[in-house]
Parts: sequence; C-alpha cells; structure tokens
Amino acid sequence: MFKIGSIFIPVTDLEQSADWYKTVLGAKKIGSWETGIGMYLESGTTQLTLIKTDSSQTTEFQTQVPQRNVYYNFVVENIEAAHQHFVHHNVSVTAIENFNGIKSFNFFDLENHLFSVTGRQS
Repeated sequence: MFKIGSIFIPVTDLEQSADWYKTVLGAKKIGSWETGIGMYLESGTTQLTLIKTDSSQTTEFQTQVPQRNVYYNFVVENIEAAHQHFVHHNVSVTAIENFNGIKSFNFFDLENHLFSVTGRQS
C-alpha cells in the first residue's frame, strides 16, 4: 500500500548539486521551482528532491556507538562496480565492508553529505 515517494536532500547550491547527482548517480530532472529540484533514478521509484538551504545540513544521525549513520542507503546489484564508478568520478568513498553478509560502503556528495551503498559482491 505504501512506498517511499521522495528523499529530501538539503543543498546550498541547487544547480551545482543537480549537476553532481546527474553526473555521479545518473539522476534525471523531473522539474524545479525556486527552492528545489525534483529528480529520479532510472531504477526504482523513489525520487530525490534537492532542497535549497542557507547553510550546509547533515544527512546522518548519531547513536550511542560512535559511528556515522545514514537515514537511507542506495542499493546496487554489483557493489564493486558501484565503488569503482564513484572512484572514477573522484567521489570520496570508504572501503567496501562486509556486515554479516551485507556488503556496503559510504560516499560523500559535494556538501560532504554521508550516504551508504549496499549490494552484492559479484
């Protein structure tokens, strides 16, 4: 019955961020307005919405364990290919880690927002 419609990402520069998400994630623009740009990824139905903010804001939360945690992650079929894709685009990434059979790594966008990618190893 329910599904996630859009994930909102705070950014200070709409056009620069939209270009980055287009180049790095392959996001396509749906539409724009004064304070936002709607985008979608070709696979899946969840949309990304970039929202203009006056200052940089976080996309992560803290727990009792001293580690950075993301609110959501991106899922890929081939974790190594995705990791290499980010490296090829000079995106800051962490090493691929295995958490009880789930492989993942983190990456950072232009505003140093933390995001996670999970997927299978091929």
